[in-house]
Amino acid sequence: MTSVRANGVDLGIESYGLEGDPLILLAGGTTMLSWPEALCERLASAGRRVVRYDLRDSGASTTLDPENPAYDLRDLAADAVALVEALDAGTAHLGGIGVGGMVAQVAALDHPDVFSALTLVGTRPVAPGPVDEDLPDHDHAVMSAMFSRPRPDWTDRDAVAAFAAEGAESMGNDPEQARETAARIWDRTPSSDPAVHQANQLGMVFSRIDCTPRWRERLGELDLPTLVVHGRADPFFPVGNGAALAAEIPGSRLLVLDDMGTALRPTAADRIAAAMVAL
Repeated sequence: MTSVRANGVDLGIESYGLEGDPLILLAGGTTMLSWPEALCERLASAGRRVVRYDLRDSGASTTLDPENPAYDLRDLAADAVALVEALDAGTAHLGGIGVGGMVAQVAALDHPDVFSALTLVGTRPVAPGPVDEDLPDHDHAVMSAMFSRPRPDWTDRDAVAAFAAEGAESMGNDPEQARETAARIWDRTPSSDPAVHQANQLGMVFSRIDCTPRWRERLGELDLPTLVVHGRADPFFPVGNGAALAAEIPGSRLLVLDDMGTALRPTAADRIAAAMVAL
């Protein structure tokens, strides 16, 4: 792992594969650990250079004030563009999960010459806030239960990992995978500030950034191979969001994984890698 200066910020990255191979750039949601190592390794073994990275205010990337971010969604999209240039790649297949999937949509729409393909995982075609009437909203019972849970001491690594594991099943995720990922996110957080740890674990910074103007109405402009991956057990962005996204992007493919919630499972690495390489 290292960091790269792009668009005026330092972005934490991790690379797999050979530098001369076609680039697959994976935007974190919000940290790079949203993309399992198993998937990165499968893609690299298929002849791709894979770089996963942390969004601003997360992981090893520049962290200023996650509670008051001074940038917007299009700045995050511009980060992806600048990272492709900094990696001397010319173009890239751009993947985004959750928050990163929204970043990826805007990046491809605003910079169509930079991106050659899209993979959008567990995301939707509108930003946080009031959802369009035709899109299924968060499962309110699950969200109410999740957000009513007592918060851990964010400076206690074991407590944070246990908190993640205890809430995993309700999000359709594997508790042990959630525990391990939370501990690794905690280890990679370059701050002892509880607010920064909380932001890294919960991705709360994204709910505070400006996501206007809308981009859903422009999705028909996309003219690049696109894979939409969604978990049938996702209560945060229910699967209808992925179906709507795929329906609005010309020629896209929808891959629904029955045992997936909000998190990619390493056990699905082979299937997802094959679908991405086939784009």
